[in-house]
Formats: sequence, C-alpha cells, structure tokens
Amino acid sequence: MPKIKLIVGLGNPGREYEQTRHNAGFWFLDELAWQWKASFKDEKKFFGEVARVGLPDGDVWLLKPMTFMNLSGQAVAALAQFYKNQARRDFGGA
Repeated sequence: MPKIKLIVGLGNPGREYEQTRHNAGFWFLDELAWQWKASFKDEKKFFGEVARVGLPDGDVWLLKPMTFMNLSGQAVAALAQFYKNQARRDFGGA
C-alpha cells in the first residue's frame, strides 16, 4: 500500500494573525508550495486549505488547517481518514 505523505503547517485563520509568529507553519507551507509550483485550494471537508504536489517518490499533501491551532487535529483527522478510506477502496480493502 502506498504511503500518504502529509505536511501540516499550523497557524490561526484571520487577518489579525497573518503577520504574527503564530502563522509560521502557514508561511513554511507557502514557501514549499511556491518551490513546488503548487497552489492551495479551500477544502471545507478537510477544514482547511490543501495543496497536492506530485513528486517522483509520490504525492505529498500540504495542509493549512483553517481552524484555530487548538482545533487543528480536526483538519488533520479529516484528511487522514479520507485517505485511509480511499486507500482501502483503491486496494480492495473493507
């Protein structure tokens, strides 16, 4: 079964947090996306912005949860659960 690669950058949504140290995780992912020529798309089912990057070793998902930091696990769990179910479906699991 292929490995799902996920990089999560933590931050807080909203203009008041854009230029604060609390969004260093968002800034890091923005830089990765720029280097890898990827763009983020708002994905409500994952509670955040997601970019998919195709690399030689496989896909990498970048996730910027649009929940506040203390609720970021909600976004991570949603994306991980979706791809866990997707992998089962793609590879004949339950």
